[in-house]
Amino acid sequence: MNPSIRQAKIVDLARQQGEVTVEHLVDAFAVTPQTIRKDLNALCDRGALKRTHGGAMHPSGVENVEYEARRQIAPAEKRAIGRAAAALIPDNASLLINIGTTTEAVSQALVDHHGLMVITNNINVANHLRILPSIEVVIASGVVRASDGGIVGEAAVDFIRQFKVDFAVIGVSAIDADGALLDFDYREVKVAQAIIANARHVIVVSDSTKFTRTAPVRIGHLSQAHTFITDHCPLDSIRQVCVAAGSRLVEAGA
Repeated sequence: MNPSIRQAKIVDLARQQGEVTVEHLVDAFAVTPQTIRKDLNALCDRGALKRTHGGAMHPSGVENVEYEARRQIAPAEKRAIGRAAAALIPDNASLLINIGTTTEAVSQALVDHHGLMVITNNINVANHLRILPSIEVVIASGVVRASDGGIVGEAAVDFIRQFKVDFAVIGVSAIDADGALLDFDYREVKVAQAIIANARHVIVVSDSTKFTRTAPVRIGHLSQAHTFITDHCPLDSIRQVCVAAGSRLVEAGA
């Protein structure tokens, strides 16, 4: 198993159970104790878990992994997804981008585009693109979430509703096997729903670790996406959702 995917599964187990042990994880993943200890050390260094005697615990059973820690999960896969999404967006297009490390990877792949108008509630995206003279950046108003620089709240929703753009790039915290798109913060979900409602072409971007996670708030459903880009889709049920909805599935890692 890819270490990034295994580590994401470990975080998810810790979130569900509160605490995991080396012994349990060795049995669950059929790897050596040394491999599990290396995984736990990496996750604790990133702040995703806290070390305990014989294992690790999750800082909170309902809170999301900190943004900097999430940046370190599947970075190569996110870059590939970013390139695939950027390839779908032509010059001189308008687009909305929401908060997330995968959507940030999309913005990093847009640097050679010209004439774009990018509207975002993601301070990290705005900060990355603002220095490019060929791209106009418009940032939403609202409450800035300290954990990741996301701009959320009713003011952000009202701001987004002013626009009708060519493309929306949506990142999510988790994807259920039935195609439900999930997140942790209901305020961010409201913004994401407004973005989806005000775009002609919706692109959902998500690395495959999101299939192993869960989150409590529903954004919408994968059938609302015109294009779904992931590094690899391991679930037949998700493929069936895309086929039934006429959504294009792009596996950037294939």
